[in-house]
Amino acid sequence: MMYHFHFNLFAASENHLPGPVLSLRGVECATFIGPGGGPPQLRAPLPLSFEEIQQRLLEIPRMDIEPDGYFLVAGGEAEGARWQIDGHLFEYEGKMHRVEMHGTCSEATFDQLLRCAGWPEEPTLFQLVQEGVTLGEADFRRWAVASFRRPS
Repeated sequence: MMYHFHFNLFAASENHLPGPVLSLRGVECATFIGPGGGPPQLRAPLPLSFEEIQQRLLEIPRMDIEPDGYFLVAGGEAEGARWQIDGHLFEYEGKMHRVEMHGTCSEATFDQLLRCAGWPEEPTLFQLVQEGVTLGEADFRRWAVASFRRPS
């Protein structure tokens, strides 16, 4: 199973409420909103430091990570398709604010990337960059699978 995505990974906080169910690329997804009805205010830091996440990412084979937090990992063995993820770690006021990721990868690689940020012990939310909505994990995964377009 392959995922395709562009999202920001945030720590789940108490500052979000159930929002409308939207059809995103043909997938019905439950979204989250903020207390005033706008986007959620995702301010809770991720549970690990910038340096801890960098160290965990470096344990992934073929991972390249820069001191500023930019990272890139690629492969070709997953389901016979070339894949690549690039991303960036973002700190705010000395705490890990979010991790941005973009690309295509297998479910196993995706889980490995999430574990670097403290998942599954800490709940996370996924803010879709192009769609401008925030999803929980289950809806995100269904959307990411549906977003994958196998090369012709």
